[in-house]
Amino acid sequence: SVHVLSPGYVNARLEKETPIFNKQRIDFAPPEKINSLVVSSNQLCMSLGKDTLLRIDLGKPDEPNQVELGRKDEAKVYKLFLDHTGSHLLIALNTSECLYLNRSVQKVRALSRWKGHLIESVGWNKFLGSETNTGPILVGTSQGHIYEAEISVSEGSLFSTNPDQYFRQVYTLEEESGPAPVCCLEIERGIEGKFFIIATTRKRLFQFVGKVPEGTEQQGFSSIFAVHADHLPSFREFPANLGFSEIAFYTPKLRSNPRSFAWMMGNGVLYGTLDYSRPDSILSDERVWVYPPDIDITVNKPISIVLTQFHFLLLLSDRVKAVCTLNGQVVFQDLFLEKFGVLTRMIKDPTVQQIWIHTEKVVFRYHVQRESRDVWKMYMNMNKFDLAKEYCKDRPECLDIVLAKEAEHCFQNKRYLDSAKCYALTQNYFEEIALKFIEAKQEEALMEFLIKKLSNLKPSEKTQTTLLTTWLTELYLNWLGVLQGDPSQRNLYLDTREKFRTFLSSPKNKDCLFNNRASIYELLASHGDTEHMVYFAVIMQDYERVVAHHCQHDEYDEALNVLSRHRDEKLFYKFSPVLIQHIPKKVVDAWISMGSRLDARNLIPALVNYSQSASTQQINEAIRYMEFCVYQLEETQQAIHNYLLSLYALCRPDSLLSYLEQAGTNPNRIHYDLKYALRLCAEHGHHRACVHIYKVMELYEEAVDLALQVDVDLAKSCADLPEDDEELRKKLWLKIARHVVQEEKDVKKAMACLSSCALLKIEDVLPFFPDFVTIDHFKEAICNSLEDYNKHIEELKREMEEATQSAKRIREDIQEMRNKYGSVEPQEKCAACDFPLLNRPFYLFLCGHMFHYDCLLQAVFPNLPAYKQAKLEDLQKKLAATSQPSKSHHRPKDADTVSLGKGQQSREQIKADIDDIVAAECVYCGELMIRSIDKPFIDPQKYEEEMQSWL
Repeated sequence: SVHVLSPGYVNARLEKETPIFNKQRIDFAPPEKINSLVVSSNQLCMSLGKDTLLRIDLGKPDEPNQVELGRKDEAKVYKLFLDHTGSHLLIALNTSECLYLNRSVQKVRALSRWKGHLIESVGWNKFLGSETNTGPILVGTSQGHIYEAEISVSEGSLFSTNPDQYFRQVYTLEEESGPAPVCCLEIERGIEGKFFIIATTRKRLFQFVGKVPEGTEQQGFSSIFAVHADHLPSFREFPANLGFSEIAFYTPKLRSNPRSFAWMMGNGVLYGTLDYSRPDSILSDERVWVYPPDIDITVNKPISIVLTQFHFLLLLSDRVKAVCTLNGQVVFQDLFLEKFGVLTRMIKDPTVQQIWIHTEKVVFRYHVQRESRDVWKMYMNMNKFDLAKEYCKDRPECLDIVLAKEAEHCFQNKRYLDSAKCYALTQNYFEEIALKFIEAKQEEALMEFLIKKLSNLKPSEKTQTTLLTTWLTELYLNWLGVLQGDPSQRNLYLDTREKFRTFLSSPKNKDCLFNNRASIYELLASHGDTEHMVYFAVIMQDYERVVAHHCQHDEYDEALNVLSRHRDEKLFYKFSPVLIQHIPKKVVDAWISMGSRLDARNLIPALVNYSQSASTQQINEAIRYMEFCVYQLEETQQAIHNYLLSLYALCRPDSLLSYLEQAGTNPNRIHYDLKYALRLCAEHGHHRACVHIYKVMELYEEAVDLALQVDVDLAKSCADLPEDDEELRKKLWLKIARHVVQEEKDVKKAMACLSSCALLKIEDVLPFFPDFVTIDHFKEAICNSLEDYNKHIEELKREMEEATQSAKRIREDIQEMRNKYGSVEPQEKCAACDFPLLNRPFYLFLCGHMFHYDCLLQAVFPNLPAYKQAKLEDLQKKLAATSQPSKSHHRPKDADTVSLGKGQQSREQIKADIDDIVAAECVYCGELMIRSIDKPFIDPQKYEEEMQSWL
């Protein structure tokens, strides 16, 4: 079987876990016995012996500060009180006196106004107090009186004035027997300027509630107590009596107000939370935890109490007990050895959450570490599962236990949906949980369990995902089938259907559903749920299935809407043959809206199949789309143009001819098949269209022959087309003339042909006339022809005379040129090299420029075409190979022309050929200079070199 779960948690601890309350003995040996000890804000103060105070900044424990009280009498320290800042220390003496010591000074000051009162408790002002001023504070005495006081010190007048500003009584606490010692005092501020004052006696806990007007806080709390001058404030009272009581508070980190309290009194510990929003009492959720069985208040009564987040610690004479505030169970007990002595007092530093315990000889400190580690278990056992999960959210193994317990609890209470949600988050075996819901016949809960389990699976768990997805689909379909048949369950059916569709369209399930869509289709088909089959196909973007479904049910408009909405070209090609048979206009509109995304060639089969069985009106839809492709999309595909031609030939002959004329007569710019178009037009008897096609194909004879069957004027327009071929034009006009004479027997029209074409003469047309035709019909034409011949003869005579005169002038010019010469002065220089011209063979041009032979050759050769360069090189080689005459410089001038030898004649011819190439024109005055106009004066490759030479 397939287990749909993740690997179980392994809860193995390699090391023993540190206890919540970790005790540490302080390495301190007091020189005298410890009477009292207080700690606040990391400042520790203790009373040693009769007359010594020891102050230690725990941040610098190696720098203790010792202060002497300076008392000469038998007075002893009764109690110490240290404020929340660790700056103000009150020392109550058993002689009903009180001393004051500020952290910043070394000298103890007596508070004269406090004399005569044994101080039992102090309520510090945490809102106005500072390092030099306590603000208004409350002081409780052993006589039950509550006094308001203020202590202030200033650096300038520290020793000249009394630190106690005032000391006035504001209230007296009483029990049944009369005034009772004020064991504890606490001042807290709520919302909207409301203050809560908690005061305790041995058996009672009083609350004073009142507002101090804004801006008058410095005036104290007299107004709050004045409200209760005539009647007792609200209080809690318990019968048993320890002889004293003590209250402790817990303040969370980053908060200024306490969140809970624990009051140690005779009947046990009153524990509760503090709710500052309540109008008359700050205490909330109160309950009394009785002392553990081994605590007997008559024999070993508790001495002190300290409160942490989830526990309160009770100090006995020889041990410490930690009791959980959630269930009242003792979770920790620490027994102290007799050698340390009797435990005297336990106190907590509220700022650093450290607990201090001392005897007369030894000091201990407790560190609270991960106090909430087991709280989840207690909340779980109390069925407070949300709180349990909150305290083990970072411990998966514990969270799994809580979820399993919550799931089981919900199942037992028949809250099956909640149970399913919890079970889905556990690591319990999948099959066991599923069977539980199946046996309980809770399909809805089972579906909820599977949905939650599916949402928690990882992407890599594909097999489990497939299993759950398929199973859920089957369950949904079963459930929908049941509900659909019950009209009273209509709303539930609609809600379940919406959930099923949400499940199918969930992005997280998309890949799994897509990969297994064949199975889902089979399930939907087996249940006959075509509605959701279409819905699922749309989600899977399987539009082919959707369109096919609509077509099978004759829902052609719906099918076309799906195609138009999703604009899939392949689906258009596939379903267009079916749709166009039923809704041709809408289909063509859809095609047109798709524009160039559709290839019209792929739609031609649908149109052909449709047009073969449709009426002319329906064929017009096919023509409309083809015209859209041709004229709007400017399609050039031959198949499209050929099909449009066939439709025109079939139904719209007028449009056929206009289409052909609009396409033009240039074969290279025509997109239809000329031969196919010709055959098509011939089959349907569209002769004018055939004539046009013949003209495009330049088959003018065929065009004229066919045009003569339609219209002589049309034939005439064809006959004039071959403008460059006069012989063909004449032949075509002769065809027209023969047709006019022989077929139409219209002599006047034949004469009109002669006037329309200048190439035709009367003698060309005469053979076509019958013998019986009289000359009167074309007398004028014959006369005009004879006159034209006379004019032509006269023109030929004039041209012959002009040619004779030109030949005569040419012979005279030749004779003149033979006698022409030029003179060269001895000082003349070569125009190219500027050296004397007569030193070497040279050329003299009519323009007056003179060049050495080699200079002219050098200037002309680079500018000659390649074939002339090759020819010139060949001639020079032949000239060098020809036998040379005597090289004497004193040979006769015409030595070259004397010899009659064959070789010498060949050499003269070679030289003449070279002259024709080299000396064809002056290099400065001829075309060579014109052709070189765009060449730079300096060769670009030699530009740098030339530029450097000028520097």
